[in-house]
Parts: sequence; C-alpha cells; structure tokens
Amino acid sequence: MRAFEYVSPTRKEQVATLLGGNGAILAGGTDLLALMKDDVVSPARLVNIKQLSSLRGISYQPGNGLRIGALTTIAELADATRDLAMYPALLEAANEAASPQIRNLATIGGNMCQRPRCWYFRNGMGLMPTAPDGKSMVVEGDNRYAAILGNFGPAYFVSPSTLAPVLIAYGAKIRLYAANGSGSGVRELPLENFFIIPRMTNGLEHDLKPGEMVIEIVVPPPAQNLRAATYEVRQRAAFDWPLVQACVALEMDGNTVKSARVVLGQVAPIPWRALGSEQALAGNRVTPETVAEAAKAAVARARPLSHNKYKIALTKVAIRRAILSAQSAGSGGAA
Repeated sequence: MRAFEYVSPTRKEQVATLLGGNGAILAGGTDLLALMKDDVVSPARLVNIKQLSSLRGISYQPGNGLRIGALTTIAELADATRDLAMYPALLEAANEAASPQIRNLATIGGNMCQRPRCWYFRNGMGLMPTAPDGKSMVVEGDNRYAAILGNFGPAYFVSPSTLAPVLIAYGAKIRLYAANGSGSGVRELPLENFFIIPRMTNGLEHDLKPGEMVIEIVVPPPAQNLRAATYEVRQRAAFDWPLVQACVALEMDGNTVKSARVVLGQVAPIPWRALGSEQALAGNRVTPETVAEAAKAAVARARPLSHNKYKIALTKVAIRRAILSAQSAGSGGAA
C-alpha cells in the first residue's frame, strides 16, 4: 500500500477542504482499503468521517418516510425491524447482503459508492480495459459476469450494490453535501440518477461533484397498497454477489396493478429500470401471461456478450419470481 495522509474531521464542513484534489472518504473501508492494497487506487489522503455523528441513525416517520444516515452500517439496517417494517424488501436485502463480518463494517453510503467488482478493474486495468490493438478486453475475453443491458458504450461492468435496486424500487432519494468557496449546501436527487455510465476509463459511476459526500438516503412513505419483493439468483447460498437481481414494487388497486417499478441488479453498469416490464404490468392483473410478458420485455433490448447469454434466462426467472412474490405479499410487504 502506498503512503497516505490520514485526517479525521469533527465537522462535515471540513470534509471538502480536506479531500482536496486527491483525497478519499473513509467510512467502513471495506471496499476502499481493498482497492488501495491492490494498488487500484492511491489517494494521497484519507478523510475519516466516522466522527460525524449527524451521519448516523435510522428513523421512520409515517408522514415523512424513512431516513438512513450515510454512516449506518448494513448490520444496523438489517436489525432495524421496527423502522423498516413498511419496507420489508429492503430489510430482506440488507440481511442477504455480503457476510456478517462485512455487514458490521460496511455503511449504506459506502454501499452506494462502491466500485465495480469486475476483475479487469480490480486487477488495475481500468473501467474500460482495452488490448494493444484497441479492442475491448471484456468483449474479447472472459465476460461471464459482464453487463447484458446498458452496454451500448465502452462500459461492460455491472453495478455491484444489491441494496440500491431495492431502494430505487421504493423511490428513494440520495442527499449529498459539499462545503466550498461559495458556501455549503445539500443536493438531493433520485437515487436512480446518482448512478451513471461513464464514457471514459477515468470516469466515475456516481454523480459526485468534487468535495461532495453522501449524507443520507431518504425513502418516501410507501403507498397504502404497495407490495414489494426482491429476488436474487446466486451460484451459491453463501456469501456471493448475485448473477442477477430483480426488485419489484407494485401499487395495487384491488387485483389490478395500478403502477409498477421494476429494477434489475447485476445486469448493467447501473441499477437498471426495466421500463418495458413496468409498462407490461401497469393496468393489468397479475396473471401468468402478464408475468411472462413483463419478463420478456425486460430483456427485449439485451445485448449479451460471448459468454453471458445465460443472464437473459436468469433475468426472466428473477423477474417472474419477484413479481409473484410481491403479489403474494401483504400490503407494503415482501415475501
């Protein structure tokens, strides 16, 4: 690991200045320290934000919804059964994320900002690795776990967070804070807009301006007849990243789907809104035919690579099971 400076601010207003041009925020450290040890990233300064108590905590208010501080650990989220009672799909995803050891350290803010698990990137070849002849190493090489959607540009990695798709299905927003020369301020945006597909190898997958940091996630109160579920397809039941994840939130009007949000994980460089699936569900009853149409619509524009066509079939399976699980759940619940 390369040498670096270490600072520990006591006020969030200090963070932007301390980050400077080549600093990095240290929260749980489960991702950042691994990247530093492998010499994938080499920040000149680590800004430890663990003393910023205002970034901690989970709270739910019926009229306002759910607030999750950026320093809240995944373990704390998984244990918040009372505050997450109206968001059972999120509670399930938190309990399934990573391993107990990682959940005890990893934070929700860090989970949103974690870097891709693509082995080309993790071995120092960049987000868009190219061979000497200029061709993509992912397209020409081992792409078993690469994207099948949103891979129309040079990026073929998949977004790693298994919590982000669930939060997006619930309509979450993310709040960012920065203190700069022109003053201090909070910027809020839909969580789905926080994730971006970079066009250059030195780009980022997140809409973070210089000096900004995640301070909290806010989730609106669920609709009265909202039913939600998440379903992951893994190679093994033990700690592993899913091959495909489907998250579904259905607002029901009796037996008819009034509106739907379908978000896929592990299939694109960003958590992927399956708009075709949402359209296939809206205004219809949940029947085998409707579910099959929604699953088919999700991958209508998929562009599999040489070794990951299997993800198309897995995506259809995950969507079908997530929809049926949501349908059978109680109001606001998941299976």
